[in-house]
Amino acid sequence: MTTGGRAAAAVVATAALALTGCAGGVGTAAQPDRPVSSSSSSAPASSSSARFSAGGMDVTLTVAAWNGRSGTLALRFTPLRPTYHLYSVTLPADGVDGVGRPTAAVVRGAVASTGRLTTTAPLHPLTLQGVAEPLEVYPDAPLTATLPIRRSADGVAATVLVSYAACSETYGCQIPVSGHPVAVRVSGSSLSLGPSS
Repeated sequence: MTTGGRAAAAVVATAALALTGCAGGVGTAAQPDRPVSSSSSSAPASSSSARFSAGGMDVTLTVAAWNGRSGTLALRFTPLRPTYHLYSVTLPADGVDGVGRPTAAVVRGAVASTGRLTTTAPLHPLTLQGVAEPLEVYPDAPLTATLPIRRSADGVAATVLVSYAACSETYGCQIPVSGHPVAVRVSGSSLSLGPSS
């Protein structure tokens, strides 16, 4: 396909997606959320959980089985309205033909990941007119993904950067969330999560 042909196809795809509500941030019913961050309301700020709401999702982060050196970070994405889905963790960074964004978590600082973000949720292909390939999406329901982590430096501060795009064929798409920061602190053998840094 020529460059002009690709540009025309992209315009057609964007127009089609504005109608179906599955392009990041272009759904006609998209309503941007104000990001709200906090430590877990049921636990003190030094606990190993934190939450924020943005982009149509309530996101809770927890740390399990931390032994002072390694553990597992779990991310729970809960739609703020029914019928919203997230895209596969393996979707390319810019989506397919610019449509969709991968569900992702990157850890920087005194904590690092030792593997990829994974989930046991099933995927199904979403075929959209004007998009070269089907988009892999999770069901319209809460999603839990996990990331193995370890202490990587002598420092005490780290950050988890969370990214995703929530779309609904009923309500349209939310503005994608890109690198929402959640603070991590390592103190002795303990690890705590807190509000955005």
